[in-house]
Amino acid sequence: MRAFLSSGVNAGEVPFAEGAAQFGTAGLVWLHLDGREQAARDWIIAQTDIPDTARSALLASETRPRCDIIVQGALINLRGLGATPEDDPDALVSTRFWAETGRVISLSYRSPLADIVVIQQFLDGKIHDPGDLLACYAESITDALDPDVAKLGDTLDTIEAKLETQGIYVMRRKVGRVRGQAIDYRRFVSPQRQALERLATSDIDWLSDDDRMHLREASDRFARMAEELEAIRERAAIVHEELTDLRAEQMDGRSLILSIAALVFLPLTFVTGLFGMNVPFPYQEEPRSFWVILAACLAISFFGIALFIHRRWIRRDGSLE
Repeated sequence: MRAFLSSGVNAGEVPFAEGAAQFGTAGLVWLHLDGREQAARDWIIAQTDIPDTARSALLASETRPRCDIIVQGALINLRGLGATPEDDPDALVSTRFWAETGRVISLSYRSPLADIVVIQQFLDGKIHDPGDLLACYAESITDALDPDVAKLGDTLDTIEAKLETQGIYVMRRKVGRVRGQAIDYRRFVSPQRQALERLATSDIDWLSDDDRMHLREASDRFARMAEELEAIRERAAIVHEELTDLRAEQMDGRSLILSIAALVFLPLTFVTGLFGMNVPFPYQEEPRSFWVILAACLAISFFGIALFIHRRWIRRDGSLE
């Protein structure tokens, strides 16, 4: 549980109880809570000046991006990258906000990466009202998420460029990971754009024109990201189909090799089996019998290969058609 105060050009962190008591006297009070702490959840429950809907939403374990206007307050859920992705069950972690004139209460059950940037901006005296804080948070999320989305597109570009030079099974797994991550991101990015649009167009007196402009800018960036993620998902599906076709072609080629080998050796097996029987056969005592049979086998082999080349089952250089 942390508390930050801002009054004009002065800003700093204070003990939580002192910061909570400054609501109404300080320019801006930001109360940042960790939902994993029981004391933080108990404090939210005890705040009767917060609407019941907002208290329930702040404590909800599962959320999606949203923005609800309650009189002159705003309930906002935003999702961004986490500082500890190895411990986060979702691709993007949630932060819940209750914002009103002079106070912002935020709560998260994880460790959002945007907290680091926003807290530093607050301490540097660049955040003076709830609109500044929410706009800064939204911009910090987009700044952190943009490189990840671009990296997904770059990974897919690399895979497309190496479709026929790398192992199909390895590339299929890479494509699957890219597609899964794009779907996870888009699931939250698209509604987040709508939430920021609703906040930017809301009739709230603590939102300045500059705040609305920054919120619309963040909303536009989320819209662009949603389009990029949708394009990545569709491209990944196409690449997956191409890899499936390549695998089918490989299987067909291997089956053709086995078929050709079988067709070449089938008559040879018949000849060797026929003359290998333990019964007398004509010209068995002739000294040239072995060489005659060997020549016949070679002739049959050459005839079979020539037939396959004529029918274009294989090329003259020995590769498959």
